[in-house]
Amino acid sequence: MAEKELGGSHESSGLIDKNEILEANEALKSEQDEVSQSRNSQYQQDLKSVLVTSVLNLEKLDVDLYRGTHHWVPRTQRLFGGQIVGQALVAAAKSVSDSLYAHSLHCYFVRAGDPKVPVLYQVDRTRDGRSFTVRSVKAIQHGQPILICQASFQTLQPSPLQHQFPMPVVPPPEDLLTVEELIHHYLRYKPDLAEEAKKGLKKLLANEVPIEIKPVNPAHFYRLGPEQPRRLFWGRARGHIGEGNMKLHCCVAAYVSDFALLGTVLLPYPEYRAKFSASLDHSMWFHSTFRSDEWMLYECESPWAGSSRGLVQGRMWRRDGVLAASCTQEGVLRVKPVTEPSKL
Repeated sequence: MAEKELGGSHESSGLIDKNEILEANEALKSEQDEVSQSRNSQYQQDLKSVLVTSVLNLEKLDVDLYRGTHHWVPRTQRLFGGQIVGQALVAAAKSVSDSLYAHSLHCYFVRAGDPKVPVLYQVDRTRDGRSFTVRSVKAIQHGQPILICQASFQTLQPSPLQHQFPMPVVPPPEDLLTVEELIHHYLRYKPDLAEEAKKGLKKLLANEVPIEIKPVNPAHFYRLGPEQPRRLFWGRARGHIGEGNMKLHCCVAAYVSDFALLGTVLLPYPEYRAKFSASLDHSMWFHSTFRSDEWMLYECESPWAGSSRGLVQGRMWRRDGVLAASCTQEGVLRVKPVTEPSKL
């Protein structure tokens, strides 16, 4: 249950010129050489993903009882909702056979998580059928549930019924910059940047994120003007996960699916920033095989907002155009004006 603005240092809205951020790709991309590209490629292949070794790694305490002790804590200093969803799916997947794969999950966030203590995951074997298996998971802290999750698993079955929406046409990830590269560009080439904006950008750099994000339109992440409530970005887990473990890739995708999702609601309203935002529920459907450590396009759009809530729908696309997963989330958003009037 965490604030969802990855690149959205709301305090910097209006302090960075929109045209400059849209031109940042070309300005910084020309400085990238073959050495850095080779280093990044080697890093991606050699370093096992921290999402596997730490963040999504659970300790077994008893039958169907697990403990998660490693937390990635965002700037809000609350537990990141995607981590709780991902860990809950890890716990559920440990109780089903290797021939079953997650096809859907539905979660409710019922309490804020405490990043200072471990999370217990209690699995209930709700149903074991011939084609579908259902598990219920409670994530518990201080003796109370913070998340309730239902996950369903299915054996792979052929079907003549197959269709999907077409993938959006966007630049490939190799032609775009990461959020960190965009921030470095502004800190280097904008010496006149307001101190408030500099502090916000430096905080983002200091808060290491276990996934790599490349915005298709950087202006959407910095909310420099009113936009349609839709954003697209390429994303992948940092480090190497490899092939052959689709259950694990689904758990990583569940983790990634919570990034920047709720912030899509704010895109039409640059005059406001969130003073409080949190996920209320989160659902996800897995459609085809994929690798979460390879670039996937994440499409987020908000069809509705009202009553201090916002609804967001997301789609994850493989590079070859296959729809890999879909998700839906509703969250609470309480806002305040970016520039509050003087009380004098």
